[in-house]
Amino acid sequence: MARPVVAIVGRPNVGKSTIFNRLIGDRLAIVEDKPGITRDRIYGSAEWNGKAFSVIDTGGIEIDGDDMILKSIRMQAELAIEEADVIVFMCDAKAGVTQSDEEVAQILFRSGKPVILSVNKVDNLKRVDDIYEFYSLGFGDPVGISGSHGTGIGDLLDVVVENLPELEDDGYDEDVIRVALIGRPNVGKSSLVNAILGEERVIVSDVAGTTRDAIDTPFEKDGQRYVLIDTAGMRKRGKVYETTEKYSVMRAMRAIERADVVLVLINGEEGIIEQDKHIAGYAYEAGKASLFVVNKWDLVEKEDKTMQQFEKKIRDHFLFMTYAPVVFLSAKTKQRLQKLLPVVKHVADQHSLRIQTHLLNDVISDAIAINPPPTDKGRRLRINYSTQVAVKPPTMVVFVNDPELMHFSYERYLENKIRSAFDFEGTPIRIFTRRKSDES
Repeated sequence: MARPVVAIVGRPNVGKSTIFNRLIGDRLAIVEDKPGITRDRIYGSAEWNGKAFSVIDTGGIEIDGDDMILKSIRMQAELAIEEADVIVFMCDAKAGVTQSDEEVAQILFRSGKPVILSVNKVDNLKRVDDIYEFYSLGFGDPVGISGSHGTGIGDLLDVVVENLPELEDDGYDEDVIRVALIGRPNVGKSSLVNAILGEERVIVSDVAGTTRDAIDTPFEKDGQRYVLIDTAGMRKRGKVYETTEKYSVMRAMRAIERADVVLVLINGEEGIIEQDKHIAGYAYEAGKASLFVVNKWDLVEKEDKTMQQFEKKIRDHFLFMTYAPVVFLSAKTKQRLQKLLPVVKHVADQHSLRIQTHLLNDVISDAIAINPPPTDKGRRLRINYSTQVAVKPPTMVVFVNDPELMHFSYERYLENKIRSAFDFEGTPIRIFTRRKSDES
C-alpha cells in the first residue's frame, strides 16, 4: 500500500532541506551505518500522530540545462506537483515575499493540490510579525517555523496530516506477489515487462494502478498469481525530464512501497553507476525482498568468468544487499528469462518466512557459544532470548541486559548466523535490541 506523498517546494535558500531533515527525523540514521549506501537523499519517510507518509525534498533535485533560477524553480515545482498529494510551500521570513515566491504560488494555484504555506526562519519573537505579508500569496494562514531551532514543526505536521488522503487497499489478495521493476532510465524495464508477459501470459488484464503513471499488470504462472508494477511510463515534458536522473527515484519509491519483491534492474552493457546504488538503497530501506536483474546480457562480450566477475562487482558496490540474488538475462532475446520468476517466488517466500521462537533461540545460543559477545568497559552483553515479531521483512527482537552493549558488528554476526540456518535469501532482516524489562 503506497503512502501519501508530501513535497517541500520553494525557491533556493529558504531551508527546504533543513525542514526535510526535521520531518524525517533520524529514520535514516540507522541504515546510513550500513556500508555502501549513498547518503544523498531526496526522499524520506515520516510519521505523525500515527499517520505515515513520504517526503520529497525538491531542493535535492538537480535540474540539468541552463542556470536560470526561475526555470529551475518552476521545474522543481512541477515535478513535485506530479508526485505529491500535499505540498508544503516554503518561504523565508527574513527575505519577505519575493518574485520567485509569487512565481511558485501561481504554479501551485493551478495544481489543485492541497498547499500548506510555511514561513521558515521565524527564529525569534521579532520575526513572528514578518509572516503576515505572506497572506498576499493567497494560501490562507501561514505556519511560522524555524528549521534551525525546530520550533513550529509540530504545528506544521498537524496541518500536513489533516490534509493527507485516506489510503486505499489495492484490492489484491494476500497470496498475490506484487513485483516492482525499478532502475534508472534505459535499463529495459518496459522490455522486461513485455518479455515476461509475452512468454508467460496466462491471465492478464491491464488496469490503471493506484499510483500515478504506474501500470499494474496481473498475470499467473505455474499456479502463482503475480502483479507487475511498471514505473517506466513517465511523462516527459521536454528534455529536462529525461536528463534528471533523480526524478526516477520518485517513480521508484511509489512502486517500492506497494511491492513485495523489487527487481533492481542494471544495464549489463553499461555496468553499474552511482544512481543504481541510490535506487537499490531505497528498496533496502523499505524492507522489501529484492533481487538484481542484469539486463541486456546478450550485448556483453563474454569470457569464461564474465558472469562471476560481474556478480563480484555487484557485491562490491552493494555491500548493504549481499542477501539479494543476481539473475542475468536479456529481455530482448529472452535469454535466461525462464530463471527469473522462480527466483521471484523464492525470495517472496523468504520475505514472509516466520521462524518458531525455540528454533531461533537455538541458533542464537549456538552463535553465542561459538563467539561470545565482546566486553565493553568491563561489561559484557548478555542475550536473554529472542523472538520474531513480524514478517515482510522478517523482524527479530533480541532481549538483552543493556541494548547499548550490542555492537553493530555483533548484530551483523547474529544476522549471518540466522541466515545460514534459515536461508532468508533475497530479504533484509531487521534486528531490534531491547532491554529485557521492556517485554512487560
